[in-house]
Amino acid sequence: MAEQKTHKVTLIPGDGIGPEVTQAVVRILEATGVKFEWERFAAGAEAFEIFGEYIPAALYESIERNKVALKGPVTTPVGGGFKSINVTLRKKFDLFANFRPIKNLPGLETKWPGVDLIIVRENTEGEYVGLEHEVVPGVVESIKVITDKGSTRIAKFAFDYARKHGRKKIHSIHKANIMKMSDGLFLRCARRVAEGFPDVLYGEHIIDNTCMQLVMNPFQYDTLLLENLYGDIVSDLCAGLVGGLGLVPGANLGHDCAIFEAVHGSAPDIAGQDIANPTALLQSAVLMLHHLNEEAAANKVQKAVETVYAERKTLTRDVGGHAGTSQFADAVLAAMG
Repeated sequence: MAEQKTHKVTLIPGDGIGPEVTQAVVRILEATGVKFEWERFAAGAEAFEIFGEYIPAALYESIERNKVALKGPVTTPVGGGFKSINVTLRKKFDLFANFRPIKNLPGLETKWPGVDLIIVRENTEGEYVGLEHEVVPGVVESIKVITDKGSTRIAKFAFDYARKHGRKKIHSIHKANIMKMSDGLFLRCARRVAEGFPDVLYGEHIIDNTCMQLVMNPFQYDTLLLENLYGDIVSDLCAGLVGGLGLVPGANLGHDCAIFEAVHGSAPDIAGQDIANPTALLQSAVLMLHHLNEEAAANKVQKAVETVYAERKTLTRDVGGHAGTSQFADAVLAAMG
């Protein structure tokens, strides 16, 4: 019998509630029977205090070596301070695809039960390239970058995923009526890729109309293909359809590396109180298990999470329960058997 593989994973607990939700998720992952070797690193303000760097060189080296990371929330200063750790890591490792499945959990009442959406967001270009400068005092210019290469590969990712997983329809979301060159290029690339996938229905919607359509009738969509900024906004909007950012997973995927992360904030106001909901990071860890080809473990954890939500006995406060972080983790472990 072949010896079980040990997966070396870079672990970034983050700050605020990050360490608590990360600890809960690691407990659950280790109970699946899959073998992990964790390499833990601080990032952001905590890392700067210790190492004098917001992302230590050893953290870069660990991700480069392991090719997979699990990351809790890291606070990003608003309007100043250091650059987003998330954006920096995505650019460093060319994690061009931001993948976020949006699906209802059983037992949670929402306006739209039965939502099942896939958000595919280009992750390295657009307004997030960080090219900003002050032209003259009081006038700031921010440059949006769209390339044929970046647009084509994210479209190819979306269509490949759709075909492999039986998704029937992809909409490219754009503002090409106004940004005719940049968004126009994104659309031309998507159309070119779509021609090679006649089995997947292809459509295009303008971004502002899409936001309205999503809150009126999300069921008209299946898979959404978006540029960076639009994808950032729409993925959060869609998370609201199923209960909020505390519930949905996120993955940043490249050709060589992958970082799985909680997409919510670090919530410093409730840090250290054992009341944070670890569901988002846990469902991100399920995506990581699938990525590592640990399908049985991934399905086991996902089923246990859904069982706990369906029973509604051990939910955290943000979803109407009274349980703490560790109690919720205990309930998931019990459901796993």
